[in-house]
Amino acid sequence: MNLFCYKNKKLYCEEVSLEEIARETGTPFYVYSHRMLKEAFRSFASSFAEIDHMICFAVKSCPNIAILKLFGEEGGGADIVSGGELYRVLQAGIDPRKVVYSGVGKRVDEIEFALETAILMFNVESCEELDMINTCGKRLGKKAGIALRINPDINPHTHRHITTGLKESKFGISINQGIEAYRYAKTMDHIDVIGISCHIGSQIRSVTPFVDTVKRLKNLLAQLKAERFAIRYLDLGGGLGITYRDDEAASSIAEYAGAVRTLVEELPYTIIFEPGRSLSGHAGTLVSQVLYRKSTEEKNFILIDAGMNDLIRPTLYDAYHRIVPVSENGEKKILADIAGPVCETGDCFAHGREIEDVSQNDLLAVMSAGAYGFSMASHYNSRPKIPEILVCNDKFYTIRQRETYADLIRGEEIANLNIE
Repeated sequence: MNLFCYKNKKLYCEEVSLEEIARETGTPFYVYSHRMLKEAFRSFASSFAEIDHMICFAVKSCPNIAILKLFGEEGGGADIVSGGELYRVLQAGIDPRKVVYSGVGKRVDEIEFALETAILMFNVESCEELDMINTCGKRLGKKAGIALRINPDINPHTHRHITTGLKESKFGISINQGIEAYRYAKTMDHIDVIGISCHIGSQIRSVTPFVDTVKRLKNLLAQLKAERFAIRYLDLGGGLGITYRDDEAASSIAEYAGAVRTLVEELPYTIIFEPGRSLSGHAGTLVSQVLYRKSTEEKNFILIDAGMNDLIRPTLYDAYHRIVPVSENGEKKILADIAGPVCETGDCFAHGREIEDVSQNDLLAVMSAGAYGFSMASHYNSRPKIPEILVCNDKFYTIRQRETYADLIRGEEIANLNIE
């Protein structure tokens, strides 16, 4: 269900015109559909209704607390990778017992924060991390629920920067070393071994890598059962991709669920899923205004007021996002580079893209920007971060204010060096 659609040649989100939002808030801005977010979560949940499961939204993909609260109200938990994300989750009112803490480099203060909060479990990525969690647990008088993140050496056939399940990856513990790591964890007084986890990558468009991963994990689970480990949770991570291009193919949530269910439905565990992009990706759009147009001997340029600091995926991953005019004007189509104002050649949203010709001050919408969009934004070139807007039916709400220039230097001080 796509609720970004044209009505009388104007692009709407649900029942609100994007032009109306632009008039009130200025540009650029992110806008999300409340109904699309909610329906995506419900679709995922219903696909696994027949098995005992928990949906822990990957906070890194879209961390605004209003969106986290929406998923929490639907019964969801959270997959976090930092103390800051844990703080966000708590502010959104999500039950800590539905929080799993992933990530390869957890600091002591972050571990202690999570222990004091009594989260469900840590997804542990090394034996030294196990030592640190055990030490923190002893100091605080707490026992940490943990799963070991197993690296199954599966190629998910996605971009190399978001592939995390190969043996050369920094993430997880090799499946060949898994049983020894579990035995080591079992010796610790402040560690409660309750799960096994994995995450093989992001933007995976086929169910095959997930199926192959589960098959490998089941062999390790059989060993753990034989050695009387009381495993209660099987965390299968996230990574299910979405279609950014009209001609792309990607497995649907229903196809993913059908393939996974047949492998796990007989297992006596709660299955944890960590979807991110598959819930929020299509539900968000970046809206920007055309600043200038120019042509050289080589090409046409459309220069807009959003930059790579607002959406870095095209620069970082050569990622494709569909870009459309907010108001269809029937103009002929041209080939153009659509670029931002940042002082980097890589600050370009599209190269040689066919697009309806636009004029100065027209609005463009960069579609499917609800995941890894605002969450990866920066202040590069001292550009204030832009607002986030949530549309619900015929109303819209600012869920993050546009930053000011004063926000850019908050926390900075000019040192009084007293150098003679």
